[in-house]
Parts: sequence; structure tokens; C-alpha cells
Amino acid sequence: MSISRRTARTVRILGVASASAALALSAAGSALACDISEFSAEAKCDGGKGVIVVTDKDASRTPATISVFLENNNADARPVGKPQKVKGSATGTTVTFAEDWQPNAIYRIHVKAGGKLVDADIKPNLTTPSTACKTETPTTPAGPSKPATPAPSKTPSQVGTPTPSASQSSTAPAGTASNAPSPAAGDSNLAETGAGSNTGLIAGIAAALVVVGGGAVFFGLRRRGANSGR
Repeated sequence: MSISRRTARTVRILGVASASAALALSAAGSALACDISEFSAEAKCDGGKGVIVVTDKDASRTPATISVFLENNNADARPVGKPQKVKGSATGTTVTFAEDWQPNAIYRIHVKAGGKLVDADIKPNLTTPSTACKTETPTTPAGPSKPATPAPSKTPSQVGTPTPSASQSSTAPAGTASNAPSPAAGDSNLAETGAGSNTGLIAGIAAALVVVGGGAVFFGLRRRGANSGR
């Protein structure tokens, strides 16, 4: 049975279309497949503490497991935390590893996704910044300020009262001689009382003379009366 020219042309067209569809599906599958190039890592500071952030931009959302290791002389020194699972997105999905990293430290980030689809390290290895994270010092809120204590007011008796200085002291210096002449030792009693040791003697003699004179007058008058009676 011979195939007509028309039938052969139709078969040829269907074959080309099938091949094109297969290529398109293959390309689409390759585009949606998870790839190590869709993963990236960065060392950051979060509140004064170091962290390592891994970003997955796999649009196929293939589940992946991320592991981080500190390197020392091209060998794993220790793992950083525990492996974390992530499902990527076109905009990027992140996982964070807490790590107090030191400046210029090197970390290896390993990605395993889709069974054996991805099993590789992010290249190149992550090198941390040359400046370490600074711990933020919490600021203490200032308390309410205390009102100023007013100075005590002075009473009227205290206002305008000068304080005597040493040069204005009323007490005269000890041992300062007076300029006034001192009285003689023998004249001080007479000048103050008006009497001396001779005053009493003179008064006694005067009194005796008065008595003697009075007696003489009395006897003289009596004798004169007696003579006139004879």
C-alpha cells in the first residue's frame, strides 16, 4: 500500500511539531530545575550579634537543606548550628544562622536539594567583613529632674548687719600703754575722797578749841553776874 504525498506531508508536520514540543518541555524543565547558582550567602550584624544569611531564589521551590561550616586552613573547623531546610521562591527565601563571626573569617555553605539534583557548595566560600559587629549599648532614660532647693531667706535682723572684721574689733590689744599721765601714788586717795591722815587731827583740835572757848565764855558770864549782885 503506497502512502500518498498528502499523507506523508501530514506525518512530517506532526513529527516536527512533536519534536518542537519535546524541546520546549525539556527547556522548561531545565529552567524550573533547582541549581546551585540560585543560592547565595552573606555575613551580617543583627542587634550587635553576627549572623550568616543564606538566600534561595529557586523558582521551582525544590526543598533544600543548607549546612554552614567554619573553615580553617581549607578544612572544616566546626559546623555552625544545625542544618536548616528551605523552599526557595522567585523573590528569594532566606534562612539565618546565628554566628558570632570574627573579621575576615571563612565559611563553607553546602546545599543539597532534589535528591541528587543539587549537592554542592556555594562558590566562592563566604568571607566575613573586616569589622566585627558592635554591641549596642542600651540607653538609660533620664529620670525626672529634682527641683532646685531654694536658698533660705534672710530675716530682717540679718539683712544689712555687717560682720565685724578683725581690724574693727572693740577689744584693745593687750599690753598697749595709755597716753594719759598716771596720778601719783600718794595723791590718789586725797583727790578721790577729800580726806587725809591730817584732816582728823585738825578737826579734833578745832573741836577742843570750840569747847574750851565755850567754857571760858560760860564761866566769864557767870562771874560777871556774881560781881554785879554784890
